[in-house]
Parts: sequence; C-alpha cells; structure tokens
Amino acid sequence: MKIPIEKLVERLYGECNSGGWWEGRLSSSALSTSLAVFALASVDRQKYSNNVECGLKWLADNVNADGGWGDTPDSVSNMSTTALCWSAFSIADPVVYGRITDNTGRWLKERSGSLKPDDISAAIKTSYGEDRTFSAPILAMCALAGRLGKDESAWQFVPQLPFELVVLPRKLFRLLRLSVVSYALPALIAIGLLKFAKSNNRPSFPRMLRNLCRGKALEILRKLQPVNGGFLEATPLTSFVVMSLAGAGYAKHKVVEKGVGFLLGGVRDDGSWPIDTNLATWVTTLSVNAVSREEQGKIRRADDIRKWLLAQQFGKKHVFTDAAPGGWGWTDQPGSVPDADDTAGVLLALKRLGRLDAESVTAGLNGVKWLLDIQNGDGGVPTFCRGWGKLPFDRSCPDITAHAMRAVDAWYDQAGPALCLRIKAYMEKGFRYLCNVQVSDGRWIPLWFGNQKTPDSTNPTYGTAQVVIALAEITDSHLPSSKGNIVEKACLWLVSAQNSDGGWGGEYGVSSSVEETALAVNALAYHGYESAVERGVDWLHERFEHEHGWSPAPIGLYFAKLWYSEKLYPLIFTIAALSRVGKSK
Repeated sequence: MKIPIEKLVERLYGECNSGGWWEGRLSSSALSTSLAVFALASVDRQKYSNNVECGLKWLADNVNADGGWGDTPDSVSNMSTTALCWSAFSIADPVVYGRITDNTGRWLKERSGSLKPDDISAAIKTSYGEDRTFSAPILAMCALAGRLGKDESAWQFVPQLPFELVVLPRKLFRLLRLSVVSYALPALIAIGLLKFAKSNNRPSFPRMLRNLCRGKALEILRKLQPVNGGFLEATPLTSFVVMSLAGAGYAKHKVVEKGVGFLLGGVRDDGSWPIDTNLATWVTTLSVNAVSREEQGKIRRADDIRKWLLAQQFGKKHVFTDAAPGGWGWTDQPGSVPDADDTAGVLLALKRLGRLDAESVTAGLNGVKWLLDIQNGDGGVPTFCRGWGKLPFDRSCPDITAHAMRAVDAWYDQAGPALCLRIKAYMEKGFRYLCNVQVSDGRWIPLWFGNQKTPDSTNPTYGTAQVVIALAEITDSHLPSSKGNIVEKACLWLVSAQNSDGGWGGEYGVSSSVEETALAVNALAYHGYESAVERGVDWLHERFEHEHGWSPAPIGLYFAKLWYSEKLYPLIFTIAALSRVGKSK
C-alpha cells in the first residue's frame, strides 16, 4: 500500500505552531544534560537540586548498555559525552549511582588505557586534534569535577586559552589563527579566565597581561551574551561558560545569572536538555520548500510565514561574529547568528511563498548580497564568516555552497545589472569550487551532517544529494555545460550507494534511514534513474506505512560535531522526494 502524499502533508501541517510556522523538536542530549546539571550545581547545588537530580536520573535512565553515552539516546557511546557524564556524576549520591559510575569508569578505561589524568587527557585531546574548541572545555569540566586529580595539579591538563586576545580588534582574529573556531569566543573567554584563576601565582609577563585584561574580557563576554542568556541558543556552550565563571570565582556575575536563567528555561519535563532551543527558521524553510511543490505555491498561512521570516533577518552587524546585516540564522531566538545555509533557505522560501511585495524584494536582495559577500577565496561558501581561519567548522563546504548558489540564482530576475554581474561571477567561482572538491568517485562530503555508522562518520549521501538537487534547480545558462559531467558522476555514485533493501544510508552498506533515502530519491528523480528511484520510493512507503518513518535518525552534526536528530526531517525530506518523483513522471 502506498501512503498518499496528501496524508504526509497534513501530518506536517499538524506540526505547525499557532503562528503558522514550524519549530520542530531536537532530540534530548546526554551531553547537554550532563553539562547543564553540572553548571547549575557549580553555581548553587542546593538551590537547583531538583533540576540536578532530575537530570542525573535522565542520564542514568539513558546510559548505553556498554556503560557509555552518545550525544543522543540513539547514538553509540563516544569519549567526549561519556567523559562529561562521568564528570557530572561526581556530584551524585554514590550510593544511588555508584554502579553507573563504576561501569562508566570501565568504559573509559578500555578506550583510554586507564583512568589516570594523563591518559584521559590524551584521549580527549586526540579526539579533536588542533581544534581546542571542545577539548579545552571538556578537560575544564573534568578538572572541576576532580576527575583529573584532586588538587591544583589537575589544571596542568587544561590548556590556557588566550582570553586576553579578545580585547584586540575583531578584524585581527583571522590573522592570529586562533585554536578555537569563530563561534566559540564565549568559551575562549570563560575557560581562559578559569584556567588563569586556577594557575600558579608566579609573576610573569603573560600573567600580568592577563590580569590587566580580565575586566575587559568579562565586559566583552557580557556584551556577547544575548538577552535570554543563551550563547548561540546552545545548552553546551552556555553551560561551559556558567561552570567556568563559577569555578573562577564569578558565580554572582551577571553573565552567570543570565546563563542560569537560560538553562532553567530550556529543561524538558523529563529532566533532559537538547543541544539547542530549536531550528525554527531552518525547519520552516525546509517545510515551505517541500510542501510548495505539492501545493503549487499555495502555502497555508503564507502571509504569516512570510512576515515571520522577514522579521528574522538581521538588520545590523552581529555582535557575536561581526557578520554584516542581511543574513538569517537558524532560529527566531535571541542567540541566533546569521549563517549561509539558513540565509539560502529563507531566500528560496520567500520565492516559494508566492507574492513578492516590496518588503520581500528588499529583504531578498539584501540576503543575496550577504551571500555574495561571504564567498571565500576558494569559491566555496563557509557557514558564518568569510576567511576566518583554518579550523574545520569555519571552512567552505560543498552542500552549503551549492545551496547558496541555488538561492542567489533564484533571485537573479529581481537583481539589477550590477548585481547580476556579481551573481554570474559568484556562480562561476562556486562551480569551480564544487568541481575541485568532488571526490574522484563522484561524492561530495557535507560539513554539518554525518552518519554515525560510516567509517569516518561522514555522510556522502547527504552531501552528494544536496549538491545534485541544487545544481538541478539552477538556471542552465548560469553554469558551464560541464555541469552535466559532475552531476552524472554524482548520480552514478548515489546509484552505487543504494542498499539491497532499496534505501540509502550514509554510504553503501550502512543501514538505510528515511532522511538519506528521501534525499537520494529526490536527487536522482531530477535525472531519471527510474529503477533506483522506484526502489527507494517503495522503501519509503513501507517505512511510513508501519510508522517507522516518523522516527528520526541522528544525522545532524551540531557545533563541535555533536550529533542530533530532528523530529521533522523524515517527514519534510520524504514530502520533497515524493513531490519531485510525481513531477518527474
């Protein structure tokens, strides 16, 4: 039996909020929960005892059979999350949770060689290489919890992050090639201050300099904090800041007070926390771009959605990243930051919503200019900032590049002559980048999505499908004729990656998921490949017929490679795929 697409569309509309747009629901996170629990306890264990105990119980109820934790309840155990949960249980009643702590210790010992501070520290640092964005905070929490030793010697394992550099003009940061990514300045400041406070007091020039910069760094941190207290709307980042400042002697600082307020506002009824408040802008634009195919532009409550999307555009330089006005972030909450993927999604959604009034055109063209300005020298498009640094999450990536190219192409008919010339140049550079980073067998590797079961945790199915979909939507005259060659290679790779059951995982042989299967079907349906498409569609219908299709897979990668799943992804991607298949017939 085939599930009518109308039923899926109705199900998706049933997930709208009262305002007419979508908020979605991110998976609960063991990593976020352990951090939030420990941060609240660091500020006032007694005052927040109910939240702490409920969070610890949730962690205990969701530990994996091997004694470790993954980022989501459906994730395999990993070193980072397990070390953080192990640290969180340092504040727990040993009578109640002693068995869990012992099992977790055995898991860590098997992976790091021992529970000695040197081995635990080395294992965590090895996981992240030169990027200290996440290794430094994890080690800081381990030290605060006494897991790296019971005296000041524990702090030798925590790197001194150069918080004093934040007093310099932001434009110099790119030249300094910091060991943390662009979005992690709050952690750089807070953990830098914590390490400074825990270090020895021997006089030295660096110590004198840092001492002089403490007040200014705290003031900069205060200005970076959004009104609701949540840095990037992220429970992990906010928790690291709160616990670090509390550990450094600033428990009563305004930043801590607001951070605690954010954490208390984000806890779920079961005692857990997600990694972020929501991806409302992202899932709304995905939903609009999916259902508009089926409903031919007659989106329900289109005016409400349009008005809401326009209200989310940033109208001034962003205090967090110094990003210029004109972009959109992933959520409507105050901690959002403009990024290329969401800006592209909104630009496409505004076109899909139908009527383009003067306000929409102005906003759209400003968004186009924002995307044009963020393009890197290699022709690719990064997530947040142009040319910031060398670390992975600041680099260009193919799926975002293709998405941005598709978006600016969609607005070409609204652009003036000068802007049209810029768009053409943008497309040429972007296409060259896509050619240069395509793997020899036809794959593209995405940045913010992965698969836990592939050998390197990448997700070439996601990346390849998204690039193929974007290139298929771009006006043919705006790309070289050689587009056909790279697209054909990509499609042949997708066909080769189809599993024997008819679905797709992150690559061939990896268990199939609704999200990856829907994306592959969508991409191949643009170019024929009827046999592969038909088998994929049959697999999707079978999953939804037995209700398995409503279960999301952890394919999303958040900041610092944290896994998440999003409730609406399976539904949205399947609607888009089935709509494309219907159009291709």
